[in-house]
Amino acid sequence: MRRLIHLMLSPSCRLARLMVGEKRVACDPKLAEDPKNPMPIFVDMDGTSIEGVWAILDHLEHHYPDYPLAPADDAARRGALRWVDWAMGPFHEQVTQRIVYEKAAPKYTGAGFSRAPDMNVIRAGREELKTALAAIGKAAETNGNLACRETTLGDLAVAAHLSTLDYFGEVPWHDFPAANEWYVRMKSRPAFRSILADRVPGQPPVAHYAELDF
Repeated sequence: MRRLIHLMLSPSCRLARLMVGEKRVACDPKLAEDPKNPMPIFVDMDGTSIEGVWAILDHLEHHYPDYPLAPADDAARRGALRWVDWAMGPFHEQVTQRIVYEKAAPKYTGAGFSRAPDMNVIRAGREELKTALAAIGKAAETNGNLACRETTLGDLAVAAHLSTLDYFGEVPWHDFPAANEWYVRMKSRPAFRSILADRVPGQPPVAHYAELDF
């Protein structure tokens, strides 16, 4: 059986889980025993071990070409990859690290530090999140999804991050209805089911986390 070794609240691990799900590749998710090791890791049927979300993406697209994660249209593909770059770069640094990495234990994120949450850092992340949600909502209203009408790798990358924030109830959805509508569509996809079932021991998600209509 294929395995995907991951950290529960790591956005890159969640992105890998979403990619595997969108590819319809049967896989047994397994929590990492040592969060200090690089994650995620995908182990294929023949025992091949692929480490890191981009290596996993390359492996999935090459060996499982059905249900491609990037659009065929050149402009749409460029747009999708811009959203990926934004999610895994600026959004990760300015929002996810400032909120999720402050609130969650390192064993679930892979963060290289452990300390009491710094509310000044969290508040700065919340302000950046508002700006990001406005941009997400505008793109979704204009394009149907973030880059184009079809769901792409860009949508998955942004949703992976937002899902970790939503676990803690940190997303002000009611203030950003267009972003909310887009995210409801994303979390309704079958690939999202295992993520919505995540539960950190002793730190359950907010009540609406797994709800499809909230």
